[in-house]
Amino acid sequence: MKTVKLNAKTQKDLLNTLLKRSPNNYTQYEAVVTEIVNNVRQNGDKAVFEYTKEFDKWDINESNIRVTEAEINEAFENTDADFIEVLKRSADNISAFHRKQLRTSFIDTKPDGAILGQKILPIAVSGVYIPGGKAAYPSSVLMNVIPAKTAGVEKIIMTTPAGADGKVNAGTLVAAKIAGVDEIYKLGGAQAVAAMAFGTGTVPKVDKITGPGNIFVALAKKACFGYVGIDSIAGPSEILVIADESADPRYVAADLLSQAEHDELASAILITTSEKLAAEVTKQVEGFLSELSRSDIIKASLDKYGFILLAETMEAAIDAANAIASEHLEILTKDPYNVMTKIRNAGAIFIGEYSSEPLGDYYAGPNHILPTNGTARFFSPLGVDDFMKKTSIISYSKEALERAHKDIELFAAKEGLTAHANSIKVRFE
Repeated sequence: MKTVKLNAKTQKDLLNTLLKRSPNNYTQYEAVVTEIVNNVRQNGDKAVFEYTKEFDKWDINESNIRVTEAEINEAFENTDADFIEVLKRSADNISAFHRKQLRTSFIDTKPDGAILGQKILPIAVSGVYIPGGKAAYPSSVLMNVIPAKTAGVEKIIMTTPAGADGKVNAGTLVAAKIAGVDEIYKLGGAQAVAAMAFGTGTVPKVDKITGPGNIFVALAKKACFGYVGIDSIAGPSEILVIADESADPRYVAADLLSQAEHDELASAILITTSEKLAAEVTKQVEGFLSELSRSDIIKASLDKYGFILLAETMEAAIDAANAIASEHLEILTKDPYNVMTKIRNAGAIFIGEYSSEPLGDYYAGPNHILPTNGTARFFSPLGVDDFMKKTSIISYSKEALERAHKDIELFAAKEGLTAHANSIKVRFE
């Protein structure tokens, strides 16, 4: 990890470095993704089957594309009973947290007969993409599906790639059953996103697509946005730790590496006011690298996107954290709650030395689908609202409109929209 003094220049340089990881910068793949999306849109199942045979190397067809109940039962038999119980407890925590996000429709009546309101309904069909290549993530199944179920989505479709044997990861299937997925299809990559966006004959068309994936999946979601809703175009994982001299350097190092192991583009940043802590964390990182199984990935990530920033004051550290707007932000200071009140931009905030980031990934309940690449400045974690749609309700009596009609006609006239004005005016001729 590179240790540098925090100042205006180093902060600007860091932000520029981190932004290079954005999916928007990988334009060299867009033409390929666009071709796949258009082919699936035009040719449906035929295109999907061809891409799956080419990329995933198994003989997919209409009879075996959908995961069967027998396959789900087999997955339960092949999964440790202890892990199944952990998945269930995690699901309970996630469900309890997201139930608190539910909102209701409302109607507001006025004495003059005006009625205004908002009707809130779940989307009809939700689609979730779950990776299945280098690694499988049952936790992502729970985090994507449970908010949709809590919102009341009628049908949830999931796509996830199968191996060369045509089988899906057992943990992924178990999590899908626990979370309440209705249909599972053995598809991966950009072709899976396009299949859900447009429908193929076999794969149903959905209203919104959520879930993580590689650069091809991210760009496919971007290409399909507008035909369907999406959660976000997620970038690589990232963690930022704010720490002072009171922090345990071993905890800090372990937490930084917990995100660096995701892939070579993941970022891990420590901002500290203590040079001693910075030096000790560096030593701890080196020690962990000799022990951890994904040390090659971690080292590549840290070499490019691992930083220790030495801040002169805690205020400077907080300002930098708000500018970076990290996906995960840990606060390991003497007074972490005071620091937390000054954080404006972060996907999720973890407070105190016993709230390490994996707690949020797997178990606590808040969603781990979080804004990345600085988008926490304007995006939020995935939640129940992402699966709800809102419709405004307007009903005016003659009395209510009579009070307002001249204002509306003047407004329309100032915008040069005479038909708008006339639509109101004719009611009072």
